[in-house]
Amino acid sequence: MKKLLLPGIIFSSLLHAQAPSGYYDGTAGLSGYALKSKLHDIVSARNINWNYGDLTNYYNQTDLDRYYDHGASNTTILLDMYSEIPSGPDAYEYTTANIIGSASAEGQGWNREHMMPQSTFYSNYPMYSDLLYVVPTDARINQLRSNYPYGISTTAASNIYYTFTNSSKIGKSAIPNWVYTGRVYEPIDEFKGDVARSLLYFAVRYEGKLGTFNFNNNVSPASDTNPLDGTEERAFDPAYIAMLLQWHAQDPVSQREIDRNNAVYAIQHNRNPFIDYPAWVSAIWGQTPDAVAPQGPGNVSASQTGAYFATLSWSASTSSDVIGYKIYQNGNLVGATRGTSISIDHLNPSTAYTFTVKAYDNGYLYSADSNTVSVTTAASDAYARDLFISKYLEGTSNNKALEITNKTGHPVNLNDYRLSIQMPSSSSYYYPDPYELEGILQNNETAVILNPGANFSCYSLNQARFVTAAPQMTFSGNQYVELRYKSNTTVDAIGVTGQNNSSVLANVSLYRKSSINQPAAAFDINEWEVHGTNYCQNLGVLGTSDILFASNENNNLKLYPNPVSETVFVNGKTDAVRTAEVLDYSGKQIYLEKDPFRYKNSISVQGLPAGSYLLKLDGKTYPFIKK
Repeated sequence: MKKLLLPGIIFSSLLHAQAPSGYYDGTAGLSGYALKSKLHDIVSARNINWNYGDLTNYYNQTDLDRYYDHGASNTTILLDMYSEIPSGPDAYEYTTANIIGSASAEGQGWNREHMMPQSTFYSNYPMYSDLLYVVPTDARINQLRSNYPYGISTTAASNIYYTFTNSSKIGKSAIPNWVYTGRVYEPIDEFKGDVARSLLYFAVRYEGKLGTFNFNNNVSPASDTNPLDGTEERAFDPAYIAMLLQWHAQDPVSQREIDRNNAVYAIQHNRNPFIDYPAWVSAIWGQTPDAVAPQGPGNVSASQTGAYFATLSWSASTSSDVIGYKIYQNGNLVGATRGTSISIDHLNPSTAYTFTVKAYDNGYLYSADSNTVSVTTAASDAYARDLFISKYLEGTSNNKALEITNKTGHPVNLNDYRLSIQMPSSSSYYYPDPYELEGILQNNETAVILNPGANFSCYSLNQARFVTAAPQMTFSGNQYVELRYKSNTTVDAIGVTGQNNSSVLANVSLYRKSSINQPAAAFDINEWEVHGTNYCQNLGVLGTSDILFASNENNNLKLYPNPVSETVFVNGKTDAVRTAEVLDYSGKQIYLEKDPFRYKNSISVQGLPAGSYLLKLDGKTYPFIKK
């Protein structure tokens, strides 16, 4: 049976109706990589990330065959893109009970296929269990596909290595203009659009992490199986993008994809935007870059310096096609941003550094270097040297929560941070795949991580920054848990490695004492207030006494409260302040007031949406959070 397509004349309007009202707010008028970045922000917010083991049962909601050999009443038979024969009966079929680890032939069972191979992201969460591109497929074909990319196979019989029962195949790559010459897996035409839209979703969902993934594996380009090119915006090699766009166009969105997108949204709370709005594919990747390098940024300066960080700012490039800036520390690339400021952290106290900035455009042409800024970090400061775990809740059943706090004095990019847990195995211990954090955590802000089964009286899943059933959030009180920077640097620790910690960590809520504002790689219970099982107070909230205020060295200005509901009060010598501006973190001015404190000592922010902002007073910036 041919898959069901909606009539073209009503196609886009019906697709639009699939997403909940307001889900794609903020995308109007955007195109190119600006649209892609906005979609990333949307599909990454407040997902529920399940455990890899949970997916098997969820496939009964997302991947039943109700479109080919079975009708709407089917409640058991899975749809497998690798073996489905659209024109007739399938050679074999599976229920979720037929899951196996490996197979020697087709038809023996199924297992979970990462459409973007898990070697790309080292099998780390949340990528490891993302339902939008982890699908059920025949185990044997999955094995043989290995980590080969999807692609166009040669038609030369001598270079086709496997042909499967539904005529999909593994053969030598014939993708036009791509330097890779190794093996590819080519799905049948019926599912090429499904594959393309899943990979493009991956590129959107994990923007900000793509450059840290396993691409260009120190092998020759002709042998590199990974089509990622190391860029965060474009994501894939241009030749591979061209193929994905071709597949997307030739195999339009089906009713099966629409239904699956809705089913995954009910489970995971995010969507594939290219199923909802197919035209966004060409709106993002259909642009034609020019051949002119952009103008560089101007007036790079250090606006704030601490013992462990320096905040840089600059005036934007005048070129209209600039999509971002790369920051170089002593000549080495250390960061990138779409805005015109960034905090470079993990510096050493009393140390001299030089920084330069380059602009780059949508064709990945780079400007000349900016002016060089020389910075010497302070010998010490009042800020935390890094993030730290501020609360640990180990309650009954799935009542598991961690709170991470930023008191570093600057925004922190979470993409290089991960949670690790140590599990017992016979007489030894091991670390399962870590859970990677993501996004920006502002100064004086907390991020709460919850298990999706948590049912705390003081805090809901909708309030949490991260919700995951990854192993790191299944602790039972005997495991060592740590916050890591990059792959192996311990930032902060809960418990002691290599031992059962139940005497200290089981059935308790630990709250970091207010006198402690630094992480510690070695756990000390004396740094914590110990409460009983399921104790839950002020989770995700910093009290006023906990906040390290930004201060003006000349005028000793302080903001309070923070977070704020309606009014930001400014304490100190405000009579000299001539201009107050409220900015978002891209540097866009939202509000301007001259002589703001002539008759008052506050700024109204009542009309601002919830989020993080900067109050700029005569050139000095102070971060605050609007509740």
